[in-house]
Amino acid sequence: MLVFEWDDANRRHMAEHGAAPEEAEQVLLNEPIDLPAQMRSGEERSVQVGETDEGRILMVVTTWRGGRVRVVTAFPGNRTTRRKYMERRDYGETGGQ
Repeated sequence: MLVFEWDDANRRHMAEHGAAPEEAEQVLLNEPIDLPAQMRSGEERSVQVGETDEGRILMVVTTWRGGRVRVVTAFPGNRTTRRKYMERRDYGETGGQ
């Protein structure tokens, strides 16, 4: 089971992008597609795209801190991201954490 780390900073950052913490958690629990990880500020950040329980497609950026998943940010996928996600999902290529 994933344990998430939330505080005012990451909640606020997500709100600026029109995403809610609950949506990011849903994406991560709903078999997202893993994209290439990135190094930022000296830590590895995972990038995933997936669906909320309501079918909204979001990009979610996370890092691990002290055994918890910290959502750095989340934001709606653009048209191209949504199309590519749907194609991969329909071919069974999901495989998140």
